[in-house]
Amino acid sequence: MRLRNVKNKEDILNNCPYLIENPENYKGKWSDLFNNDNPIYIEIGMGKGKFILENAINNPNINYVGIERFDSVIAKAINRIDKGLPNLKLIRMNALDIDNIFSKEIELIYLNFSDPWPKKRWYHRRLTSPIFLKKYDSLFKNSKRIEMKTDNESLFIYSLETLSSDGYSLSDISFDFHQTHENIIMSEYEIRFSKEGKNVYHLFAEKK
Repeated sequence: MRLRNVKNKEDILNNCPYLIENPENYKGKWSDLFNNDNPIYIEIGMGKGKFILENAINNPNINYVGIERFDSVIAKAINRIDKGLPNLKLIRMNALDIDNIFSKEIELIYLNFSDPWPKKRWYHRRLTSPIFLKKYDSLFKNSKRIEMKTDNESLFIYSLETLSSDGYSLSDISFDFHQTHENIIMSEYEIRFSKEGKNVYHLFAEKK
């Protein structure tokens, strides 16, 4: 994927009240940052932010943290925010560092259209690989809950296997999510894939 540069990117990032610098300083203390005890949901790989922004608007009693690695992409997400949202924070980081940022405080992880890393030697980079699932264990406050959507069938089958092997119970499994669900908040990728007629795969995973 070619990333286009964003004009005034540094100014956008440096003047955004939602972007948290040094997020590791808040490990175990994100409720203090939000100034409430509402549930905290995170989206790893939020892209341009449509999904998490709409969720934050629609669910003011849930705190959302969007995570994105690339400066240009997160700058585009920031440009979408046109109103005060006290329940939204953004982080610029590599997902490999996720366990350095949160500790026993997350209620739900969203994985929306993550990079499928198709080559076998790259499987460990997948966000549902055993490496990442082990990291997630330390993030959750109570039950461990993951909701995933993808257009990649191979990644989906792989994720069903790894999540099951890690002790997750799977539900709401769909190989054509848009045929069985309505009024969905969609990411940018999801809108594009839907217009192209591609299937969207979905699962909900929970581990007590």
